[in-house]
Amino acid sequence: MAPSCFEVILVGFILVLPFLYEMSRTFRYYFKFLLYYGYVMINSITLLPIMMLHPWNVKNFVLASSVCSCLTNFLGVRWELKGREHLEQERACIIVANHQSSLDIMGMFQIWPIMEKCTVVAKKELFYAWPFGLAAWLCGLIFIDRMNSEKARSVINTATDHIKDKKIKLWIFPEGTRHNTGHIHPFKKGAFHVAISSQLPILPVVFSSYYFMSSQEKRFDSGQVIITALPPISTEGLSTDDIEHLMQKTRNVMMEVFHATSREVQFSSTAVAS
Repeated sequence: MAPSCFEVILVGFILVLPFLYEMSRTFRYYFKFLLYYGYVMINSITLLPIMMLHPWNVKNFVLASSVCSCLTNFLGVRWELKGREHLEQERACIIVANHQSSLDIMGMFQIWPIMEKCTVVAKKELFYAWPFGLAAWLCGLIFIDRMNSEKARSVINTATDHIKDKKIKLWIFPEGTRHNTGHIHPFKKGAFHVAISSQLPILPVVFSSYYFMSSQEKRFDSGQVIITALPPISTEGLSTDDIEHLMQKTRNVMMEVFHATSREVQFSSTAVAS
């Protein structure tokens, strides 16, 4: 039987795929993100029946991370963790981390088994990105309306008692929007309001620069990321009058580590290349 036109086109595409991947930076950029999103979506579908047995359980995130973390090898991204001891302690705290790309989720997958009990605050629009949004909801992810700060604060405050009781870490990106610009941008106050009102410590987590990636240049090369968990910053005895100081203190220590680790991975990358 002669092959169909579709089969011929498919075989031709498969044959030319390695050439396009090596020769076209733009193709490689979109291909890696397609692989990334596709893999996460497929695994979300696969894991849904298991997650439904334990709905809204943050330990479902550990299951998801164990399945998805291996994808990083195909993306060519290596992750190194510093300050592991701060993440593995069983305690409730507010994790604040810089936000550079959707690739941050892949970094979180690397450390979720260490944190074990951790959930995340995310914009409500993410819930509608099914099946991922549904899987995230079953994992106990907290969705908020960023356009309604009063309602968002109420949702988080409601969750705080449960977080303290179960010793769950609450992960918040205080910059709000992703910025892969080589800087840590100004913080919003929400995470610090929650930390002070609940008297929970702030645990800063810093991702070094994604120097190997650029949405403007359509570039997604191989690279290394250092994730640094810093010592917790106490909020004991602080009031809302201390928010600005706490916010600036946290951002300052994170910026120092961000620039130091970013230089380290870029120097390492340059040394390997030469």
